[in-house]
Amino acid sequence: MKCVICKQGDTQAGTVTVTLERGKTTLVFKGVPAQVCENCGEAYVDDVTTAQLLEEAENALQAGVQVEVREFATV
Repeated sequence: MKCVICKQGDTQAGTVTVTLERGKTTLVFKGVPAQVCENCGEAYVDDVTTAQLLEEAENALQAGVQVEVREFATV
């Protein structure tokens, strides 16, 4: 797909690091699958992956996690 940010690059399958913050909780997920623009590096994460990230973040928030770095694992 064509990048909607730079409008010049095409995206390719790759992985990125996603940081999520809410309140006093910060979670860092490494190795998240995404479509990444070859020109500007903008990353696009699909709906299924986003839902999984948000679910894991909610679980960590409920568990009282303040800071955590995780390797992303698909369900």
